[in-house]
Amino acid sequence: MKEKMKAGSWGRITGLNDAAELKVGICVGKHFWIFLNRPFGIQAGKSSDASPHVATNGLPFPWSKVRLPNYIIPIHYHLLIHPNLTTLNFTGSVRIEIDVKNNTNWVVLHSKTLEITTATILDESEALQSDKQLPVLEYPAHEQIAIFSPKVLISGLKYFLHLEFAAPLADGFYGFYRSTYKTKNGETRVLASTHFEPTSARMAFPCFDEPSFKANYSVKIRRRQIHIALSNMPIEQTVPLEGGLFEDHFEVSVRMSTYLVAFIVCDFKSVTGRTTSGIDVSIFAVPDKWHQTHYALEAAVKMLEFYEMYFNIYYPLPKQDLIAIPDFQSGAMENWGLTTYRETSLLFDPDTSSASDKLWVTMVIGHELAHQWFGNLVTMEWWNDIWLNEGFARYMEFVSVDATYPELRVEDYLLNTCFAAIGRDSLNSSRPISSAAENPTQIKEMFDTVSYDKGACILHMLRHFLTDNVFQSGIVRYLRRFSYKNAKNEDLWDSIANTCSDDDFTSGEYCYSSSQATKNAYRYAGEHLNLKVMMNTWTLQKGIPLVIVERHGSVLRIRQERFLKTVLPSDPLWLSMQQGYLWHVPLTYMTSNSRTIVRHLLETQSDTLEIPGDVSWVKFNTDMNGYYIVHYEGDGWDTLINLIKKNHTALSYKDRANLVHNAFQLVTAGRLPLNKALDLTGYLKSETHNVPLLQGLGYLEAFYKMIEKRNIVDVTLNLKAYILHYFKAVIDKQTWSDTGSVSDRKLRSEVLSLACDLGYLPCVEKAKDLFNSWVKSNGTISLPTDVTETIYSIGAQENEGWTFLLDKYQVSFSEAEKYKILGALTTSRLSDKLSRLLALGMEGEVIRTQDLSTLIYSVARNPKGHFMAWNFVKKNWNALVEKFQLGSFCIRNIIIGTTAQFSSKEELEEIKEFFESIRDQSSQLRITQVAVENVQKNIMWLERNLESLRMWLQGNLP
Repeated sequence: MKEKMKAGSWGRITGLNDAAELKVGICVGKHFWIFLNRPFGIQAGKSSDASPHVATNGLPFPWSKVRLPNYIIPIHYHLLIHPNLTTLNFTGSVRIEIDVKNNTNWVVLHSKTLEITTATILDESEALQSDKQLPVLEYPAHEQIAIFSPKVLISGLKYFLHLEFAAPLADGFYGFYRSTYKTKNGETRVLASTHFEPTSARMAFPCFDEPSFKANYSVKIRRRQIHIALSNMPIEQTVPLEGGLFEDHFEVSVRMSTYLVAFIVCDFKSVTGRTTSGIDVSIFAVPDKWHQTHYALEAAVKMLEFYEMYFNIYYPLPKQDLIAIPDFQSGAMENWGLTTYRETSLLFDPDTSSASDKLWVTMVIGHELAHQWFGNLVTMEWWNDIWLNEGFARYMEFVSVDATYPELRVEDYLLNTCFAAIGRDSLNSSRPISSAAENPTQIKEMFDTVSYDKGACILHMLRHFLTDNVFQSGIVRYLRRFSYKNAKNEDLWDSIANTCSDDDFTSGEYCYSSSQATKNAYRYAGEHLNLKVMMNTWTLQKGIPLVIVERHGSVLRIRQERFLKTVLPSDPLWLSMQQGYLWHVPLTYMTSNSRTIVRHLLETQSDTLEIPGDVSWVKFNTDMNGYYIVHYEGDGWDTLINLIKKNHTALSYKDRANLVHNAFQLVTAGRLPLNKALDLTGYLKSETHNVPLLQGLGYLEAFYKMIEKRNIVDVTLNLKAYILHYFKAVIDKQTWSDTGSVSDRKLRSEVLSLACDLGYLPCVEKAKDLFNSWVKSNGTISLPTDVTETIYSIGAQENEGWTFLLDKYQVSFSEAEKYKILGALTTSRLSDKLSRLLALGMEGEVIRTQDLSTLIYSVARNPKGHFMAWNFVKKNWNALVEKFQLGSFCIRNIIIGTTAQFSSKEELEEIKEFFESIRDQSSQLRITQVAVENVQKNIMWLERNLESLRMWLQGNLP
C-alpha cells in the first residue's frame, strides 16, 4: 500500500538540521545586518543530496523541503491588489495573521515571480518586531521565500506578516494573468484574471500555498471606473480614490484553501437570477457575447438548487458568479463563489451551438458547482488525493445533469468516461488513483483521466453496489464531518461506512460505537463488506481487473487477474506484473432465466458460483456498472455473439456496448481472436441505439485511421468499402437537420462525419451543396448545428473554401462556431495549409494560444499532417513548455495527440530518442511512458491482427 510522502517530523524545532550554528550576513537596502552564532530557529528538512540549499543572494536558505513547515499557520489574509491594465503590471500588499506553533525566527512561505518590496512582522498589538525592513531570502527552485525576524516568534502567539509586492501580469494561464478580446469594432480590450489551481496563488500574492492551510480572506481591489472587480465574495463597499480610481472592498470569505481564491478586473456584462434559497447567480461574458449567457444562467440556478437538496447542505456563500474568460487553458475552475470558464464551456449560442455543445456546457457547470461542496467545503489534505475533488465532481456531472436535464441522456456518456479510464488503466504506465505527488509538475499531472474518469467510475460502481440511498447518506455525512476542513482517502470510506474515530465519535446517527470504528462493515446481499479494505484495492493499486468466467453446466468458475494490453501471459514479465494484485470486485450478472441482477463480491483470486442448469447464457457486469473487463472462456463468447445476433434486445444497450468494448479490448490484449470481435459487430446493422453503434463504428474507424497512416493500401480500401457498405442503411437514414432527441442528433453528427471523411459520395455532395449555399450567403444563413463541422470540413478541401473559413473564423463571435471552423480547417489535405495553421497557433493572435494544443492534436489526426505535427512539437518543444508549463493538460494532450497513432518500430525509436533528448523534462512526466506504451500497443496489435483483418475483410465484403 502506498501512502503519500510525508513532510517530515518536526518535533521541537530549534536548529538548522544538526549542523553547527551559522554565521549569516544579510544585506537589505541600506542596512547590513550580521548575525553571529545565531541559530536560525527552524529545522531545515534534510535534502536528498549533501549540497546546501542556497538563496538567490548566495546565502543558505533555511528550509530544504518542497512542502512548507507546519508550525506557522495562516489564519486570515488581508489582501490588496491593484492591476494596471495599461502597463500590464500589478502591485499589492498582504497582511497575513499567523498562528505560531513553535518558537522560530523564520517564516517560510511561497512566492513565485513576485518582487517583494517590503517585509515586516507585527505582534498581536500590531507593534513592529523590528524598526528595520526585514530581510527576505528567495529560493526559486521550491518557489519559496523566507523572512527573518530578529525577535523570536513565540509559540502560541499570533503575529501579522506584512508584505508588499509587485509583478507583471503573467503571460500564460496561471497566477494573475492578462487576457484580451476584440470588440465588434475591432478594438482590443484587456482584462486581468486569476487561475491558481494547483500551485499558482503564489504568483499573485505571497502565501502558504498548500491545500491544508485554509484561512479567511479580506480582499480589496483597485480599478478604474470603466471596469468592474469580482472576487469570491460580494462587494461590501466601494471607496473612491484619487486619480479616478475606485477600491472595492469584498466581504470576508469563508475558510478556504489558497487555490480557490480568485479576483478579476474586466468590463464584462452579466445576467443574474436567484435560487429558491436566495443565492444570487450571475453569468459574466464580454459585452458582445452577453446574449449567449442565458442558458448557463438557467442551468446554474437549477443545479445549485439540486445540489443543495442532494447534499442537504446549503451553499454557504451569498452569491455564485460564473464568468467566461477569453484566454483559459483548462475547461473551467471552481474558485469558491467565482467559477471561471473557457468560453466554449459556458456560452451557448442557439444559432451555432449543437446538441453536444449544450450537453458539454451543462456538464461543465454541473462539475464546477459540485466542487463548491466536494473540493471547496471539504478539500483533500494533499494533492495525492485530488481524485476526492475531481473524481467526485466528474461523477456528480452525471448525477446532476440526469436529475435536472434528463432529456440530455447524460448516462450515455458515463460509459465513454469509463471506456477512457480503462484505456489508460490497462497500460502498465498507469498509476494508482491515490499517488504520491510533491512538486508542481507532479501535482499538475495528477489532473488526468485516472483522477477524473477512473475516480468517477469507481464511485459509480460503489453507488450501484451499496444502493443510491446508502451512497448518498454516506457522502452527506462525509461533507458534514469535514466541512471547512481537509480529508484523506480513508475519511471518505469511514464516512460512507458510518464510522468515526474516537476523537469525533458522536454516537447514534453517525457512528455505531467507538470499538467498531475501524472494523465496521455493511451487511449487503448476504455478504460482509469491509468498505475501506474493498475500496483501497481500487485506489491504492493501479490497473483494472480482468474477470475470467468459465462455465461447466450449473457451475461458474471465476477468477481475476490484472488486465494488461502490452504484456501477454507468454511474456517473461507477465508473472512479475501480476504479483500482488488483487481487487475486491463487486460482481453483477444476469442470466437468460431472469432479469434479476445477481450480486457477488469476489475477494479472492478465484471462486465458484452456482446457476440453474437450464440457463442458456450469462452476462457479467450488468449495464457496465462495474469497473472491470470480462472474458468468457470456452464457448462463452460464441453464446453471447449468437444471442446478440438473433435478439440483441435481450440485453440492454449498455450491456451491448459493454460487450463490444470488452471484445475489442481483449483482442488488443491477445485474449480473443479479432475475427470474433468483428463477428460480434455483425449485429450492429440492427442496432438502433447510438451508444453501442458508435462504440462498434469507433473501433472500425480507429483501425482504418491507423492502417491508412501506415499506407497499407489493400486493407485501407477494403475496410473503407466494408464500413460504407455495411453501415449504408444507417448513413442513408440520417437527415441534415437538428431534429430528434439528443441521442439521435449525436448519432447523426458522428455517422455523417465518418461517411464524408470516407468519401461517401451522397454525403460529400450534400455537404458541398450546403457549404456553397452558406458561402453564397456570406455565412449568414443558418446551417444545421449538428452537422456544421462536417459541412465545413468538406468545404475546406477546396482552396477558396478553406480561405473563406479562415476569414470567417477571425470575425466570428461564437466560440462554438470557431471551434467547428478550426476543426474543419485542420482536415485540409494540403501541407501548406496545415503548416500555416500551426504557425498561426504558435503566434497566438488569430488562433489563441489556449487552442494550440487542440490544433496540434487535430493536425496530427490528419494523415497529411501526422508527421508535420510531430516534427512541429520536436522543433518547438521549449516554447510549448514555456506557454503551457510542464505537466499541464495541454502538454500532455500534445504528447499523446502527436504519438497515439504511431505504429512502427522506427517511429517508436524516434519517440524514445526525442524523450531522451529532453530527459531533464521527460523524466519528470508520467505521460511520456504512456506515449511509449501506446505505440508499443499499436505495434503489437498490427503484428498480431493485420493479417486476420485482411482475411476477415476479404471474406465479408460483398
